[in-house]
Amino acid sequence: MKLYPTIGLEIHAELLTESKVFCTCSAEFGGDPNSRCCPVCSGLPGTLPVLNQKAVEYIIKAGYVMNCDISRFTKWDRKNYFYPDLPKAYQISQMPRPVCLNGYVDIVSDGEEKRIRINRIHLEEDAGKLIHDERTKQTLADYNRCGIPLIEIVTEPDFHSAADVTAFVEKIRLLLQYAGVCDGRMEQGSLRCDVNISLAEKGAKELGTRAEIKNLNSVRAIGRAIEYEIYRQSELIESGAKVIQETRRFVDGSGETVTMRSKEDAQDYRYFPDPDIPPIIFTEEEIRGIKSSVPEMPESRKTRYVKEYGIAEKDADSIINNKLVCFFFEEAIKAYNSPKSMAAFILVELMRRINLGEADMNNLPFEAKDFARLVEIMDGNKINRSHGKNVLRSMLESGKKADEVCDEEGLWIKEDLGQAEEVIDKILADNPKAVEQYRNGEQKVFGFLMGQANKQLKGAASPNAIKEILEGKLQN
Repeated sequence: MKLYPTIGLEIHAELLTESKVFCTCSAEFGGDPNSRCCPVCSGLPGTLPVLNQKAVEYIIKAGYVMNCDISRFTKWDRKNYFYPDLPKAYQISQMPRPVCLNGYVDIVSDGEEKRIRINRIHLEEDAGKLIHDERTKQTLADYNRCGIPLIEIVTEPDFHSAADVTAFVEKIRLLLQYAGVCDGRMEQGSLRCDVNISLAEKGAKELGTRAEIKNLNSVRAIGRAIEYEIYRQSELIESGAKVIQETRRFVDGSGETVTMRSKEDAQDYRYFPDPDIPPIIFTEEEIRGIKSSVPEMPESRKTRYVKEYGIAEKDADSIINNKLVCFFFEEAIKAYNSPKSMAAFILVELMRRINLGEADMNNLPFEAKDFARLVEIMDGNKINRSHGKNVLRSMLESGKKADEVCDEEGLWIKEDLGQAEEVIDKILADNPKAVEQYRNGEQKVFGFLMGQANKQLKGAASPNAIKEILEGKLQN
């Protein structure tokens, strides 16, 4: 029996507002436990929430980049459940009237283009964080995260493999980062995913019994959890056992999913309208203003890089797949308009330093225009390219500008053509056999002669000048 997985996602993304969604507490990650709380986000009696306008703007931006319909009328509901990380015993959320509906995102998975439908995106407040101490068998609650604005992206069950899901999550993270609404730092919990998965025969009218895997916070964990769950459910079905509808969690160490709680029936959260927060009616002018503030998205940038700049598609992908690299590249070519040279030096040299741990894109000691100046002086043959790599290292270590490093280390090419001619004459005199071979049509020996000249004239003449002199003398 061939079993076919069907998967749907709920992606939770914390928004990059300065304060929480219904109070003025800081929304910054971290802090001492329970140090970023107030009576409002702690759920003390008699407090009233005040909606953060920026959070509403951000969910509209998110909906726009995911091709959603934006509701002109939206309201707020209380989702009631009792759990230690929710001090009010209800979560302010949206049920029947979310901000965004009926969207889609296109992905490429295993070389195939696929369209993933988005059912809805709604805005809510995040819950606190429970910290389980295995040594003392205690659970502690940290409410710093409680009340941070959170969007929930609910997809249709359009996924049928781990590769589909991971491609989609990576695409969503990139879109939210470019839109400026979420930093996508899964290791900090600002983007996390719940996976609903079931198996049935391909073409079956009804889907199988689903299991939900909660709070996956890395792309790798998402892929591993799905692969294991497909295996687990397949083993149960093929052995004649039943899959139980339940909520599970992924154990990274073992690579397995384990039971958290059973979920035999649909959970009744007893939603009802929140009486403290008025509904919002958006005007067309407000919607247009928010949409116009969304920057160019990665796919559009890639097309421009390939068509206008002549950058290879693979290199364009490497640039757009990291927002910091992409924005750095854009700023650099404003200072020196040579996109292909800039892309090559960023991807080969700068990214190599970053991958070695010698630099961090979040905290470079120089600006993009300073990096552009280094590429410009290399392109202009004012320094050797081999020296350019060392200049970059010095810039990363000291924060100095390229010109300063070249001055201090004497790296400027002086273009002493008289000296170049003398050196080349001597090289030709010392290598008569190579000269004869070249003149008899063996072009490959030119590289040997050029290498000798470059080695002896380093800093005295540019490679172009050396090449021109050498070719002239060989043709005489």
